[in-house]
Amino acid sequence: MFDLPEVKESLKESLGESLQQVISLLEKHKLVENLVHKQGMAKHDQPKQDLVERLVHKQNLRELQKKLETLHTADIAYILEALPLVDRLDVWELVKADRDGDILLEVSDSVRQSLIADMDSKELLAAAEQLDTDELADLAPDLPKDVLQDLMDSLDTQNRERLQSTLSYPEDAVGAHMDFDIVTIREDITLEVALRYLRRLGSLPDLTDKLFVVDRNDILLGVLPLKRMVVNDLDANVADVMAPDAVVFHPEDISDEAASAFERYDLVTAPVVDKNNKLVGRITVDAVMDYIRDESESDMLSMAGLREEEDFFASIWKSVQNRWAWLAINLMTALVASRVIGLFEGSIQKIVALAALMPIVAGIGGNSGNQTITMIVRGLALGQIASHNMQSLMKKELGVALMNGLFWGGILSLIAFALYGNYKLGLVMMAAMTLNLLLAAIMGVMIPLMMTKSGRDPAVGSSVLITAVTDSGGFFIFLGLATIFLI
Repeated sequence: MFDLPEVKESLKESLGESLQQVISLLEKHKLVENLVHKQGMAKHDQPKQDLVERLVHKQNLRELQKKLETLHTADIAYILEALPLVDRLDVWELVKADRDGDILLEVSDSVRQSLIADMDSKELLAAAEQLDTDELADLAPDLPKDVLQDLMDSLDTQNRERLQSTLSYPEDAVGAHMDFDIVTIREDITLEVALRYLRRLGSLPDLTDKLFVVDRNDILLGVLPLKRMVVNDLDANVADVMAPDAVVFHPEDISDEAASAFERYDLVTAPVVDKNNKLVGRITVDAVMDYIRDESESDMLSMAGLREEEDFFASIWKSVQNRWAWLAINLMTALVASRVIGLFEGSIQKIVALAALMPIVAGIGGNSGNQTITMIVRGLALGQIASHNMQSLMKKELGVALMNGLFWGGILSLIAFALYGNYKLGLVMMAAMTLNLLLAAIMGVMIPLMMTKSGRDPAVGSSVLITAVTDSGGFFIFLGLATIFLI
């Protein structure tokens, strides 16, 4: 048995070694070329100098090219993402043209844009023509309009219609991720006939774990898992062995729901049908996993207030544009918090300890609020939160906040008493901590729910908003209580 963490660590080390080897070869290439160039030749020998430099250039890059040929397309994508733009483009030029399309699909959107910008129309068209229709749908949005039009013109009628259909669906719909490479059979044949048909095909589409049973009008009747073909009598009819109650999806279904179904029912593939139950494609577990990964990365970026995935080596200006929106919002909320503090300037001057203690109340509140938001966003994504359980959910979060507030607030009150010898200050700390955690619990539930109700992604900037509320609220509660009871 393989230990999964050990396998992951081994893969990570292997990728790291490949990256270091590529970097070393690039550095060697630059060093040798610089030495040759510095040595130079007399003016009348300039043609010979150019010839020497070209030979050295080709010799150095040949070793790097051989290394790239041994790597999987996903590993090359990893290396490209880890290289600065100049080195990235040098490596990209050495990749064999017949692998361009697969690598463009593997790299992140931001890195893909930098690679596409370095390719001319002919190269882009050649790379796109290597891909299947469902893969083209992933690449098409990043292609220049003229290249996309040329690509459409190069496809046959069926594939053109399929690509147009896929592109017509929103990114979060099943139709945007479905695959058209399917194998269908009729219900009125025997398993032996079906097996002979598969042998004539020579190969099956990737991730084929079942055949789709349809009538003459391509209406889906059921699915025939391959394992049933193996264990049943070959004289049996497909209709007697197939599963008529298969899990099916429609192109308009939300991809999040499909992902949940794949996890719940341990699916590898599933049919996609239109409103008339006509088979139009399939969705596979690798497409679902790609979607989940993209959504997970998007949620992490959104929680931090980033608008989109950022190339590590993007230009300074592009990175600034990506980050400024929520920083501007954060600045406004920070100004609000500062004005709250300004309202109690007199209290802080009389009791200096307030200035040292108030960040603790705000910080703990922000952390607690982020914990609540994470749970709520996850529940919304899994479809586990609805109107019928909102009251119970709110009671639970308020109970957790109250318990944490009293416990940690009590500990903090003892610390404040030990430091400043003022038991009233300690009681104010405990009360402020408890009230701010209750505020964090309420807003931690309400913020993602309100964003969802307004049609926005509940993960986008939610951490920024909860921090703003708990900072301003924490300062106001703590300083307000101190002003009432201590001054």
